[in-house]
Amino acid sequence: MTCIFKKSVRAISVLLLVVLVSCSEQKKNDIVLQDPLIDGDFADPSIVKYEDKYYIYATIDPWGAEELGVLESDDFVHWEQKHINWPTKELCTSETSNSSNVWAPSVIQGKDGKFYMYVSVGSEVWAGVSDHPLGPWKNAKSDNSPLIQGNMFPEYHMIDAEVFIDDDKQVYLYWGSGLNWVNGHCFVVPLKDDMISFDEAEIKDITPPNYFEAPFMVKKDGTYFLMYSDGKCTTETYKVRYAKANNPFGPFSEGENSPVLTTSEDKSTLGPGHHSVFTEGGHDYILYHRITDNSDQLYRGLTIDSLNFSADEIEVVRPAKTLMNLEKTKK
Repeated sequence: MTCIFKKSVRAISVLLLVVLVSCSEQKKNDIVLQDPLIDGDFADPSIVKYEDKYYIYATIDPWGAEELGVLESDDFVHWEQKHINWPTKELCTSETSNSSNVWAPSVIQGKDGKFYMYVSVGSEVWAGVSDHPLGPWKNAKSDNSPLIQGNMFPEYHMIDAEVFIDDDKQVYLYWGSGLNWVNGHCFVVPLKDDMISFDEAEIKDITPPNYFEAPFMVKKDGTYFLMYSDGKCTTETYKVRYAKANNPFGPFSEGENSPVLTTSEDKSTLGPGHHSVFTEGGHDYILYHRITDNSDQLYRGLTIDSLNFSADEIEVVRPAKTLMNLEKTKK
């Protein structure tokens, strides 16, 4: 009897040890994200992951700066601001540029492993390329010209470019906003393998309902979800909507749950928008800005929430303390 009892105690002890180790591992990877995510005044975020590090690129408030805000982290808690050599207002100026600063970066890793950036400077879109998220970066066009000139469609604002790579590896460039806070239009064109060349004849206006700016394409189970911002970014009217189609060109019909992210009743989430979507640990997240101070100048901060899809729709985002599981890539 004593022998059996000792064996039982030993077995239970081993089981408890396994459970404790398992729980310890889970707690090590599960983190509650800070709110705001990063100290500082940033907006229009884009995010990439490379070699177990995360890089966020963003507009520096108020209203942009001579350079981008670039932040690096390996744990989503501690962020270090970096400085990259390109883009700058000085390096990205053309005959068709206006006085607008560096805004709204979008960074993606291309099919060739290089990193490509599509960024608004002087109210036109510039494209950059680099072997590493922190550079050195350079203009992807050999003639150092903008990818989308500010006067391509003079009735609309040539900003807020975003690239989407489909399952068949075809690359699409989306961009466009409105002037004087009205009449936003969204354009798309297929890009060639160099990630910058396109045929102007293939540009299509695919503006979905209630669109103003900041397009972002997400594909789930064969459905193309074009997400975008509506309203005025300086006020509580700014929000995130979505529309659906069965191909990258539409036509797009607005989703049943749109808008999915709006100013909260208590105004703790004020004017949320111009977002990006990323996946970590098998789950989707939405990274966006919200207004922190618009009393004099426009200041915004970055935050992350869970993004969920169900029944061919995007669920309404409920801003809350977000738990993220960091699934480290084994080298």
